[in-house]
Amino acid sequence: MKKQNDKATKQKIKIAPFVAIFIFLVLGAIGISLGEPARVLQQATQICLECIGIG
Repeated sequence: MKKQNDKATKQKIKIAPFVAIFIFLVLGAIGISLGEPARVLQQATQICLECIGIG
């Protein structure tokens, strides 16, 4: 009975990283489709210009 429990645990450990990567890719695709990279770049540029006293 112990060996069956070990197999179930090993199977769950193998699946978890793939689930996390899949969720990451889905959320990344949603962010890109909503135009988030452009917004982040715009905010970063504004902050840098404020730091050097231009903005």
